[in-house]
Amino acid sequence: MDHIAKQDRSRKRIEIILETAEKILLEDGIDQITIANISNRSGLKRTSTYKFFQTPEAIKSMLISNYLNMCALDFEEKTSNINTSEPSVVVMRSVEILFNFYSEHESAQKLLLSSSAILPVEKEPFHNLSNKIQSFVEMNISLPDIFNKDGVFRVITQIILSIFALNTKESGSLNEVGKIEAHRAAHAYLLNWLKQSS
Repeated sequence: MDHIAKQDRSRKRIEIILETAEKILLEDGIDQITIANISNRSGLKRTSTYKFFQTPEAIKSMLISNYLNMCALDFEEKTSNINTSEPSVVVMRSVEILFNFYSEHESAQKLLLSSSAILPVEKEPFHNLSNKIQSFVEMNISLPDIFNKDGVFRVITQIILSIFALNTKESGSLNEVGKIEAHRAAHAYLLNWLKQSS
């Protein structure tokens, strides 16, 4: 029983740290996410914060993983068979869902897209998102069954997010140009892969 209570306290502290980091991100910017600032704002001791996250980068990485998981869940909820076998339409719908998610989640946009730092991203959340995109595309388009199809969709996901990031850095926020360019590049990559595998 004591072990369960300890786990609950630890989980609650991690939630407080991440919620505080998100507030700092929105109010003061990514560079202000420090162990000292989080401890001061959250009321937790520095040693308590260090126990769960030894560096600010570890906190940012956990936030990124959370945002990617939220994005994958949002993607899954908003996709269905759209009754088309036209790759352009399917890719556009995929891009639109991701675009809307990042447009509606300012903290995710700031951390994932506008950060100049290259932060480590856990493989599992990223792969989870790319798998959702792959499932949606395969729901609508008959894809050839070849080696490394998963890898193709990881590249497509990376293309979309990278173009969103470039658009955010150049414009200050994600806009229609980013959506159009992400669609164009991801669609071109998919068509090229389909052509090579046919």
